[in-house]
Amino acid sequence: TETGGEMLYIEVMTMPGKGGLTLTGQLGDVMKESAQAALSFARARAKKLNLKPSLFDDLDIHIHVPAGAIPKDGPSAGVTMATALISALTGRCVPRDLAMTGEITLRGKILAIGGLREKALAALRAGIFKVIIPEQNLKDLSEIPPNVKKRIKFLPVKNMDEFLNLVFPDTPDVKKKAVKKQAPKDRGGRAGARP
Repeated sequence: TETGGEMLYIEVMTMPGKGGLTLTGQLGDVMKESAQAALSFARARAKKLNLKPSLFDDLDIHIHVPAGAIPKDGPSAGVTMATALISALTGRCVPRDLAMTGEITLRGKILAIGGLREKALAALRAGIFKVIIPEQNLKDLSEIPPNVKKRIKFLPVKNMDEFLNLVFPDTPDVKKKAVKKQAPKDRGGRAGARP
């Protein structure tokens, strides 16, 4: 819309189980695939995240996207799902002053998304002034009104290593490449959000 999109929150709950994945919140097929890609990425990176690979066999994971009456779809919440999942599994909190968007590949590459302008406006309306975006979307910053660009710090990333350094600066075994530390982590709230 002209005034922007809406913030989408991702909640993740883990519980003892047998490796099941439950997705709720009226998710479309593409969004379900994004959740599966996020889980596969986290499983593949278990050791680097200081997680026992067998952990995934002993847990059930529930990913919920609130506002269950509203259908949701698209790949741009992939990085947010991965972040919420990693947050739930490691106990690391996601800063509340940070929004994110991007499609994730199994190998951790972050791909461009559509509607960056609308997502930026949604973040601003929600009082969020830092947004992690795919580096491939830098060209789309020209579509964002100057008054919005002045208020939001866009943090472009190419891959999940760069991304995790921004969200969880203490992530083990991830090289700190030209990425500045972000605000202190908040210990409460939802596991992740994207505009």
